[in-house]
Amino acid sequence: MKLLLVEDNRELSSWLTRLLNQSGYAVEQAFTGEAADTLLMTQTYDAILLDLTLPGLKGQTLLRRLREKNDEVPVLIISAQDSLQAIIDHLNLGADDYLAKPFDIQELEARLRSLLRRASGKTNPVLLCGALSYDSNSKIFRSHGNDLNLTPREHAVLEALIRKSGKTVSKKELADGLVTLNDAVSPKALEIYIVRLRKKIENSGAQIITLRGLGYMLTYLAESV
Repeated sequence: MKLLLVEDNRELSSWLTRLLNQSGYAVEQAFTGEAADTLLMTQTYDAILLDLTLPGLKGQTLLRRLREKNDEVPVLIISAQDSLQAIIDHLNLGADDYLAKPFDIQELEARLRSLLRRASGKTNPVLLCGALSYDSNSKIFRSHGNDLNLTPREHAVLEALIRKSGKTVSKKELADGLVTLNDAVSPKALEIYIVRLRKKIENSGAQIITLRGLGYMLTYLAESV
């Protein structure tokens, strides 16, 4: 999953990026509202973590611009402005959730997982496709109840697919979920991850289908169980 972290405190941004990377998220950092606005012109994200008191272009303005463009990317505000009125105002402006600083990283991740579930239309933390299951809280994949041994990138690809099971996921979307702007993934590498995943889930009834020119789809074929 690819996140945009908009935070001008570089020490806090680096700390959050490191912890979120360890949890399997690809994180791009923006230290100003202008930098975030530029990134959002060319990049897509699964969610945005947004500070409000940014130098130059403020977080409120950035949020307003997003919603005026009908961009529905989930936005979690992280701010020291913790008054009830500030929270209400920014939720009304289009934020999906609000977390006051200082906060616990576990609460941040729990709120982020909730946002991502709602965005995918799946509120149950356990996602299923045949005998393949994914617990979005523990981040564990299982097949017939047995844990799957996945590399971090295999995990990221399979997570993106199971969150949209039954729907096409483009190669670009899968690659974007693996990396940041400074770390590219080649089409060949992505194909290798898909081949490995097909082997690891082959007994679950879930299959990864290639849709030529479009991408991949995770689907359940009952007759394969």
